[in-house]
Amino acid sequence: MNWTFQRSTGPPCLLCQQRKSGRSTVVRKWFVTHFIELDGLSCILNFLKSMDYETTESQIHTSLIGCIKSLMNNSQGRAHVLGHCESINIIAQSLATENIKTKVAVLEILGAVCLVPGGHKKVLEAMLHYQTFASERTRFQTLLTDLDRFTGRYRDEVSLKTAIMSFINAVLSQGAGETSLEFRIHLRYEFLMLGIQPVIDKLRSHDNSTLDRHLDFFEMLRNEDELVLSKRFDAVHIETKSASQMFELIKKNLNHTEAYPHLLSALQHCLMMPYKQSSTTLQYWVLLDRIVQQLVLQTDKGENPDVAPLEDFNVKNIVRMLVKENEVKQWKEQVDTMRKEHQNLQKRFEKKERECEAKNKEKEDMVAMLNKMKDKLERESNDSKQAKLQVAELSARLQQLSSASSVPGGPPVTSGGGVPVVPVLSVPHPHPPPPPPPPPPPPPPGGPPVFGMAPFAPPPPPAGPLGTVPQKRKNIPQPSNPLKSFNWSKLPEKNLEGTIWTEIDDLKVFQVLDLEDLQRTFSAYQKPQKEAGDDTSAKRVKELSVIDGRRAQNCNILLSRLKLTNEDIRHAILTMDEQEDLPKDMLEQLLKFVPEKSDVELLEEHKHELERMAKADRFLYEMSRINHYQQRLLSLYFKKKFAERVAEVKPKIRALCLASTELVQSRALPQLLQVVLAFGNYMNKGQRGNAYGFKVSSLNKIADTKSSIDKNVTLLHYMISILEKKFPKVAAFSEELQNVPEASKVNMTELEKEIGNLRTGLKSVEAELHYQQTQSSLGPADKFVPVVSQFITMASFSFSEVEESLSEAKELFGKALRHLGEDSSKMQPDEFFGIFDTFLTAFSEAQHDNENMARRKEEEEKRALMEAQLKKDREQARKAKANGNDEEGGEFDDLVSALRSGDLFDKDLSKMNRKKQRRRNLLDSSRERPATTLNQ
Repeated sequence: MNWTFQRSTGPPCLLCQQRKSGRSTVVRKWFVTHFIELDGLSCILNFLKSMDYETTESQIHTSLIGCIKSLMNNSQGRAHVLGHCESINIIAQSLATENIKTKVAVLEILGAVCLVPGGHKKVLEAMLHYQTFASERTRFQTLLTDLDRFTGRYRDEVSLKTAIMSFINAVLSQGAGETSLEFRIHLRYEFLMLGIQPVIDKLRSHDNSTLDRHLDFFEMLRNEDELVLSKRFDAVHIETKSASQMFELIKKNLNHTEAYPHLLSALQHCLMMPYKQSSTTLQYWVLLDRIVQQLVLQTDKGENPDVAPLEDFNVKNIVRMLVKENEVKQWKEQVDTMRKEHQNLQKRFEKKERECEAKNKEKEDMVAMLNKMKDKLERESNDSKQAKLQVAELSARLQQLSSASSVPGGPPVTSGGGVPVVPVLSVPHPHPPPPPPPPPPPPPPGGPPVFGMAPFAPPPPPAGPLGTVPQKRKNIPQPSNPLKSFNWSKLPEKNLEGTIWTEIDDLKVFQVLDLEDLQRTFSAYQKPQKEAGDDTSAKRVKELSVIDGRRAQNCNILLSRLKLTNEDIRHAILTMDEQEDLPKDMLEQLLKFVPEKSDVELLEEHKHELERMAKADRFLYEMSRINHYQQRLLSLYFKKKFAERVAEVKPKIRALCLASTELVQSRALPQLLQVVLAFGNYMNKGQRGNAYGFKVSSLNKIADTKSSIDKNVTLLHYMISILEKKFPKVAAFSEELQNVPEASKVNMTELEKEIGNLRTGLKSVEAELHYQQTQSSLGPADKFVPVVSQFITMASFSFSEVEESLSEAKELFGKALRHLGEDSSKMQPDEFFGIFDTFLTAFSEAQHDNENMARRKEEEEKRALMEAQLKKDREQARKAKANGNDEEGGEFDDLVSALRSGDLFDKDLSKMNRKKQRRRNLLDSSRERPATTLNQ
């Protein structure tokens, strides 16, 4: 049997007649089965695909959609339609018509298909197919365009708009949307981006109860989902149009977690995405968007409820693989950690063994020392006994001598029996004293210069103590070439007597030493090693280095960074760096390499070999020849840093002045303190009440008092609500204290210390200037005096301004303290202004909390009104609802009818109503007395 349709014959006769007739269920089943066997569906779909424009806008198109709807009213026919690979896509293509009845029929079919198992995803794919078919920019664009039409025949057209809203609600709430919050938010975002919310507001003007029911369901479901999402992030409301707010929420939840670096990595790679406007640029972001959607929406079974750009992409399996990979990584890290711990334990064990050995050795040494001390103690005990015997014997003899009065020249006996003390005569030495040693040889000419004096002036001979004999010069062999220095500390001659050094004669050692080998090994000339095949190395000149190796290496690094010759550096220092060759950081490093006195002495000994000196040695030598090199360098560094240091100090002083003035001149602050004082006196009794003032630190204790009705409400919240109602100007007092946050960062002790350092540095530069002015040997290249004189003039003036500003700031700060009754001797600026800064922050946060609470209350009241209206509409719909037909004949029509009227969503609305009612009951049960004015 061939199925053909012609415009002249009207709709397909048999199927439409069966649809319109009142035939029995058995007849309809037989007809549907026969229709399917003859492949009637394919004929209808092919005709729909090949229609011209005139047919598309005709009644034939509407009748064909009605035929498909009748076919789907039978379970066998419905399964046949849903099983066809193109049926839903072709039905969706009919949305392109301008015929309103056809569009309504198509939308009712698509909405009802969303309610059938497996149909929801087919509808989404069909809408994606229609996007390509109709060249839409985004999916659902045509639906939103029709929904927003309010001119011509669409002015009072409610049936189409009701059908569109019922379809949108079915797509959002059915299929994956029944259980997945993520899916509903994902799909709703498409409609919101197309501007559905302002359209909904306009649709309210139709004043149609059925349409309003669909609008209410859309908004209630949206509010419920947004509330649940906000609770996930402990927020009142998430503005999904604000990229910055969403980013801050994500950052807040991922910060200090292992996932945070991956967020940064994703953002970094987004920075490298193409940005230039082109056809391919958009697709990069579309692909990224859909991949993220697939990651969020895919179920645990690997099913994708919406568009999935990646096939065979199972998020759960991949996450499981990554978890295993992470576990393996953690195991490896644990193994590495245990291995390191084992090594550390092994080292500690070995260390303990060495400590034990050392302790045992120490014990043995102590035992040996104790034995020696015992022997020594015994000897000293014996010596003490002998000394006592000798003393007793001498005492006896002395008694005998004192009793013999006839002894000439003997000492007279006193009445007390004592003997007067007489001077003891010196016993003549058996041998004459040795002759005095010969005078020391004259000092060699050209000794090492003293740092800061003329480099070539010979040092004065060392002046020994009175009565000391100059040290005798040894006849030590002299090397033919300079050697490396041996950094030792010589013992003074006066400390040698009675020591081992009097028995040592080092001149004997020179007789057995190979002095040539010693000279070759420790020559001051650094001869680089000759490399194989390098003929030029033989021509290199030996380098002379007498400076410490590490110090010389660091100095070479500094000179390589400076990229200036010694002469350039010398010229820059003499001219006070007029050409800005020396950056401040380099000057700071140069101060670490000021030639020390020992360096100067060593370098001066080898000044005749200047050309052979190493780079660092020559640099230090050249710098040591500058008169007062260190003082010049310090002066230059201070000069370069002065402006920067003053610029750091001035804003702090200015902040103190402005903040102090703001506190004194503020008009809102006294009124605020007045309100706080009133609250305190009213709430406090006894000695704590009846106050005439309070310390400003009490401001930050206001938030500590919590409401007995709502623990989330503090005295500060309540006070702000009173201020906004009764004293609106006072509530904006923070605008009069804009400099307080900056002043709270100023530490007066550190500020005065910095100014003291500037004062000391300026005096040091002045002292150096006076010294340089007294020098008569300044060359023409030396511009220290004129440059520093000018700098001192400018810097002194600038510094005096800073001192005056600081004095003014202290005076204003003291005035502010006295103005508020605070003790000026104890309170510092950072503490004082910090109190107000903390209070300003808490005040602002409490204002924001009050706004959020007011918005939540308004939303809850609005929801309550909507729920009451919906309940009333449902009751009316139940009373007016007629009994259904036979169980097989109209089940698909029943779905369409329920979807059209909105009864389908009654269950979800009731569920949401119960949730809202529970929240209100909990809120009401926590209140034992009427709400305060804060909640009014």
